[in-house]
Amino acid sequence: MGIGNPMETKDRTARVHTAACPARRTLELLSDKWTPLVLYVLADGAHRFNELQRRCDGISRKMLTQTLRGLQRDGLVHRTVYPVVPPHTEYNLTHLGESLMTPLAGLCAWGALHLPQIDAARRSADGADVDKRVLETVP
Repeated sequence: MGIGNPMETKDRTARVHTAACPARRTLELLSDKWTPLVLYVLADGAHRFNELQRRCDGISRKMLTQTLRGLQRDGLVHRTVYPVVPPHTEYNLTHLGESLMTPLAGLCAWGALHLPQIDAARRSADGADVDKRVLETVP
């Protein structure tokens, strides 16, 4: 790892292995399946719950609720309840949440650029695993 890496101390000793490491805690914040997607959708502006669920293809109501509550707790998402009948609730990014969009967009760009290589490596590894299993069963 290079100098200036937030996952290292000045003496180049890795800190990511400690529970208090800021880089590790940040990665844990973003490491579940739905958090980055919900944040990315909210980057377009305020959304109601059902709009979010439609845009996050495959997410259940329960998982979206849990994800939004976690993001609110972390200060990344703000929930606004309007006093009307029926109730109207919107979710939007806070300033802190907006500040996360640049690094998240960079991660998405990296994925778009390198996903074909990752897919090819997986196919190759999966094919090698199949060949190995076939050889193990041949007498």
